Amino acid sequence: QVQLVESGGGLVQAGDSLRLSCAASGRPFSNYAMAWFRQAPGKEREFVAAISRSGYSTSYSDSVKGRFTISRVNAKNTAYLQVNSLKPEDTAVYYCAATPMLEWGSIPTTYNNWGQGTQVTVSS
Repeated sequence: QVQLVESGGGLVQAGDSLRLSCAASGRPFSNYAMAWFRQAPGKEREFVAAISRSGYSTSYSDSVKGRFTISRVNAKNTAYLQVNSLKPEDTAVYYCAATPMLEWGSIPTTYNNWGQGTQVTVSS
């Protein structure tokens, strides 16, 4: 098992940017593909982005493609989500997740390691 802790959220204006971080511990970080999901009040959990173990491959939801960038620095045991051009509809709790499976992507049940989340609030 790997433990995950998110940080970097906050209250921002529409059009602003943030960099969210996900610090991992407990197991070798490079063994896990990483992903970001988000959940707004009254809505279901939504896939945002994912990245392979090496960082070579990435995947994004259509709603964030071109605005958000997922990355990782394995030497620091940390994954990141750079969020640009934020919109009010991006307001949610953002969660990072990890899986040791070779088949990674947008399916939530693929991931059995989750952080506690960090709040992103975008005002208009």
